[in-house]
Amino acid sequence: MKRRIAALVPALAAVAIAVPLSIATPAAAHAACGTTVSDKDSSSWNKTANGANERSGTIASSSTNCTIKGIAYNTQNLDYHCWTLGNDGYTWTYLRNDSTGVTGWVRDNLLSDNGSGVYCGF
Repeated sequence: MKRRIAALVPALAAVAIAVPLSIATPAAAHAACGTTVSDKDSSSWNKTANGANERSGTIASSSTNCTIKGIAYNTQNLDYHCWTLGNDGYTWTYLRNDSTGVTGWVRDNLLSDNGSGVYCGF
């Protein structure tokens, strides 16, 4: 009996290693520069940013950044639409700055309440 178990252990280990490699994972979708979304978040408007850039998308790296469309300050009302994951590993909220009319993406760690609680779906 011990030999059968000993013979099965390497086979089970090989299956355990192979299974995670064969499972398909969804590709991460980020908001490319120019991406807009409808208002999915019905929460009240907030004054939660203090000099946060509103960008045209969530693609941010050392070599390419989405255009800065405006700056949100803590004296301005922000209407959150939804959040998504950026390719930088941070979450981002798409919002409309009600004080200026500018819409854009703001990284959630730049908002004092961490942004929208409603996922954009991509």
